Amino acid sequence: MGTTQLESVPEPKYWHLKTVIGEALDSDFAVGEILPNERELAARFGVARATLRQALEQLELEGRLQRRRGVGTTVAPPRMGVDVSTSPNDWPGAAGDAWQTVDCTLAAPPAALARVLDTESDEAVHIVRRLLVTHGQPVAAELLYVPSASVPDLSGIDTPSAATRARGVLRELQRLTLEGQDRAVELGSARADDAKELERLPGAPVLVVTTRYFSQGRTAIASVATYRADTCRLTFGDSGDLEIRHDSRRRAS
Repeated sequence: MGTTQLESVPEPKYWHLKTVIGEALDSDFAVGEILPNERELAARFGVARATLRQALEQLELEGRLQRRRGVGTTVAPPRMGVDVSTSPNDWPGAAGDAWQTVDCTLAAPPAALARVLDTESDEAVHIVRRLLVTHGQPVAAELLYVPSASVPDLSGIDTPSAATRARGVLRELQRLTLEGQDRAVELGSARADDAKELERLPGAPVLVVTTRYFSQGRTAIASVATYRADTCRLTFGDSGDLEIRHDSRRRAS
């Protein structure tokens, strides 16, 4: 990583420095490699540490760097694609699914999701919690809301293990015929529980992807997945048919 003269640059020093460091990340560093400390970097580029911090913070916001407690500032892996195409895919838990099943509880869903699922406000549903991990780091947390009517044969499964029950729910879903799905995507802030799972501070920017899976003319399950905005990017299928819907009561045609 070489030096550069910043005094004559018309744009803010930290912004130009961010560009210089970003180019070096592509050529001189490997994913996961630890950057030199702030004192060394500031001296190398002839800038104040405050300017350096601004540049590093911007690169972190852009997902190029990750600051890890007890480790330092490391080069982030490439952003993971979040497919927001509305074309039909498989049920959660199908072969090749990269999500890790964590546990399962039986509880009433939030009121908005109860309306989506056409369940009573106090009716308990299966809530499966899953994590998506890449390069050893969690990048997304998901809650699957599954009404008992979607997995009617699950009642015969009696196990004290929440993880085992979660796998049972996902296994039973494969018996249904998936007729379609739709997704809504919005930018949000990490809640305390999501932030803890994603190793971020509460309030950190996240992408919230809400997916409804349709079977037999109704919403069979609803998924709310929270992705770290600094590690993910939206990807569109060949059709590019992303739709943002505000009417949560729409049914599959």
